[in-house]
Amino acid sequence: MSATATVQAYFEAFNRGDVAAMLACLSDDVAHHVNEGQVRHGKEAFRAFCEHMNRCYREELTDMVVFEAEAGRRAAAEFIVNGTYLETDEGLPVAKGQTYRLPAGSFFSLTDGKISRVVTYYNLADWTRQVS
Repeated sequence: MSATATVQAYFEAFNRGDVAAMLACLSDDVAHHVNEGQVRHGKEAFRAFCEHMNRCYREELTDMVVFEAEAGRRAAAEFIVNGTYLETDEGLPVAKGQTYRLPAGSFFSLTDGKISRVVTYYNLADWTRQVS
């Protein structure tokens, strides 16, 4: 599977809320760099992050554009996050079902056809403004 196809499968699984399918796209030692957070290592840390996110947020990614480079060893994606804030996340504004829409991007490294690094960026100040 090409890097583009792997990244697209990862995001299609995200939009379905299918954590198991997302994990299938990842290497066992994946490094997950979250926006404004610490790097998490391994699939179990990624699973725990996804479970937390699914409890606090419902999101759908649209307007997806995926780029591939370095013979499939690197990829990037630009998209719009369309979300609903479901449950208050620690240190953030109180959740009351607010909706938000913001541009975001992710960067990937791939090893043997699996995602070994994922980095996601969005403007936290913009998100905070939208839900406050």
